Amino acid sequence: MTPAAPTPLFVGIDVAKATLDVASCTAAGAPAALAGPYPADPAGLAALVAACHAQPVALVVLEPTGGYEAPVVAALAAAGVPVAVVNARQVRDFAKALGRLAKTDRVDAAVLARFGARVQPAVRALPDATTRELDALLTRRRQLLEMLHAERQRAQQARTAAAPAVVREDVAAHVTWLQARLDAADAGLRALIEASALWRVQDALLQSVPGVGPQLSVTLLAALPELGRLDRRQIAALVGVAPHACDSGTRRGRRHVWGGRGDVRRVLYMAAHVAARFNPVLRAFHARLRAAGKPPKVALVACMRKLLTILNAMIAHQQPWQPRAAAAAGA
Repeated sequence: MTPAAPTPLFVGIDVAKATLDVASCTAAGAPAALAGPYPADPAGLAALVAACHAQPVALVVLEPTGGYEAPVVAALAAAGVPVAVVNARQVRDFAKALGRLAKTDRVDAAVLARFGARVQPAVRALPDATTRELDALLTRRRQLLEMLHAERQRAQQARTAAAPAVVREDVAAHVTWLQARLDAADAGLRALIEASALWRVQDALLQSVPGVGPQLSVTLLAALPELGRLDRRQIAALVGVAPHACDSGTRRGRRHVWGGRGDVRRVLYMAAHVAARFNPVLRAFHARLRAAGKPPKVALVACMRKLLTILNAMIAHQQPWQPRAAAAAGA
């Protein structure tokens, strides 16, 4: 008699700086044997990969934890283990729906396993090393820009409040240093783009659109690799510019946008501001919405969504800016 095939497991991993708490369950949600803490070091990752290979694993689920999850995802993906990084808020809402109000590492790992079994989130390909480097450098640029903005405000305050000369000079020196580091980050981003034939083409396509500058282009290349691979509704939802209904019975509430990739959305917001003034297609679109009585913010968010739709179609078809085609995109 042929033995029954092993039951595929869904594995949840709660990632911390030093440890990886692991739990597993079957498709029906019953706890399984693959469990226990593993050290978050190369030996621990190797042991975790071996444990995942020892029995059939349908999916490994974990949450983003400020970068600590990256080595875990890389090790599992390199070993051919399907892994999904999921939204932490969705998992917490799922835990509340299960009545799991306690929050410990072991409980979180078990909830992640059950989330994987019930929801079965999509497995996305791990970005290559160059894309991860581009994304890391873009994140560093954003940090430098925030620090530079804060120091410039301190410099202004020091001048207004007649602070001692030693303080003014120190702040001014730090502003100069931060500006130099920001320039170096910009040069590094440009060098990475220029070193890739594919990115050079994509960057030229994106920047052919009036209102799209280097920062939006590099942000899309680094933080939105799905651009051109999804339809307009999917890409809008992924970024967080798709309107969500808020209706109940006969009441029709106002539509809202939320979620998505905030870093992409912030840069897209600034680009839409510019495009609504200088891009002929977006300017006419914005004017039409305002003439129809749409509030300024609603009209601008609609411009963000249309701009993203245009860029998504251009990358998908590898076509540069064409005003007539852009006007029809997302209509």
